[in-house]
Amino acid sequence: MRRPYGWRDAVMIQLWDGRQAPGRWISGLPAFRYGWAPDGLATRRQLRANGLCPGGQEPYALLVWRHDRAFAWLYRLDLAQPRPIPTPAQQDALARAMAARRWCAGCQRHADHCVARSTGLCGDCMAKAADNAA
Repeated sequence: MRRPYGWRDAVMIQLWDGRQAPGRWISGLPAFRYGWAPDGLATRRQLRANGLCPGGQEPYALLVWRHDRAFAWLYRLDLAQPRPIPTPAQQDALARAMAARRWCAGCQRHADHCVARSTGLCGDCMAKAADNAA
């Protein structure tokens, strides 16, 4: 197997299923370059896209890019669990919370977007306030 380009200190890391993959050790965790993570590992976003969640497992490895300045946790797919489905009460609470984020304090109506938390005003009311201040 080829060594990842630019990783002079890359070693072969023994995986949980007996396979080996080129990577490094960072803070006690195996680290893989972007695009070099072995099959069977996924980020939280990838798990979410497949309808899964980590299910309480600790991160197994790191995915690093941008010269080690950016990273993402990698989780094992075989330990991932189905994503919990929100109950009707939870869905109702989320709908109420989103409605509260769209309420404009200036014109006392719902905006078609989330209003700024700092002012509590929709875009139209903020424009009117700016015109009045000028």
